[in-house]
Amino acid sequence: MSDSPHRYDETARAAVYRVIRERRDVRSFLCTPVDPETLARILQCAHAAPSVGLSQPWRFLHITRLDLRHKIHALVQQERLRTADALGHRREEFLRLKVEGILDCAELLVVALAQGGTREIFGRRSLPEMDLASVACAIQNLWLAARAEGLGVGWVSMFDPLALADLLHCPEHVRPIAILCIGNVAQFDPAPRLALEQWRQPRPLGELLFENSWPEGAQ
Repeated sequence: MSDSPHRYDETARAAVYRVIRERRDVRSFLCTPVDPETLARILQCAHAAPSVGLSQPWRFLHITRLDLRHKIHALVQQERLRTADALGHRREEFLRLKVEGILDCAELLVVALAQGGTREIFGRRSLPEMDLASVACAIQNLWLAARAEGLGVGWVSMFDPLALADLLHCPEHVRPIAILCIGNVAQFDPAPRLALEQWRQPRPLGELLFENSWPEGAQ
């Protein structure tokens, strides 16, 4: 047992582990509003994420116009069909999956990466993708905070980023990377939805944890 003086008490630790364990990618939402103060709290949690060189490369676009929401939904549907075609023999199986809740969720956010260019090299000279990793940390913070508040979040990634950037009038150095559907839900699934739908089963940690070097034949 850790004897660190900075360790949280048992109740607090249990809550942290629980929210990580029970986070889900949600596709179905209730038609009830989200309290604005709650939305502000989870956005503050996103903004508290770590970022390479303290660059804070995340940008959040709060979509409040219904016509714009429908245009975003149309872009996602276009990519959904392209993805289905690319899946070949699993096309029809994929099309039966519900992959987004853009028209149903209470709140819609687009998360974008503001790329710093050559001036921003702190921590990125050899790993420029740390920009993207930083934004992903912000999204995960928001996701966990939302789950703690009883809200569902669905990360939609099926869209043409250039088309979405054009729709939202993003400058050239800004690239949308996520559409987040946020809202109240009837229930949270006991396991990831794709596992419940028999699309794919999660792999155990033991298959993905190596010691000292990459094992021969490992994927």
